[in-house]
Amino acid sequence: QMKLVESGGGLVEAGGSLRLSCAASESIFSTDAMGWYRQTPGVQRDLVARISRDGSTNYADSVKGRFTISRDYAANTVYLHMNSLKSEDTAVYYCRADRRWREYWGQGTQVTVSL
Repeated sequence: QMKLVESGGGLVEAGGSLRLSCAASESIFSTDAMGWYRQTPGVQRDLVARISRDGSTNYADSVKGRFTISRDYAANTVYLHMNSLKSEDTAVYYCRADRRWREYWGQGTQVTVSL
């Protein structure tokens, strides 16, 4: 059972930057894809960014040009670099790993963007 631990969330002013980290308990090389999702109260959890095994990425339209997903195989870690943050980016951010038709989720990290 792969375990994922997110970190790096916090309070930041609008226009600022944060880097989220997702540390996996096992090799991320074995995953089919890894992604970041976010959720606000009463709203479904939505995809923010995803990176596939072949390195291809896709992003939610609302974050294109501002967020970048990357990975470090040696550290078994996936990152989400967030720039030009807006108040609407406020949410709990979750890391997800897809491997052999199974999904693994982290516990989430809160990102709050103040005006």
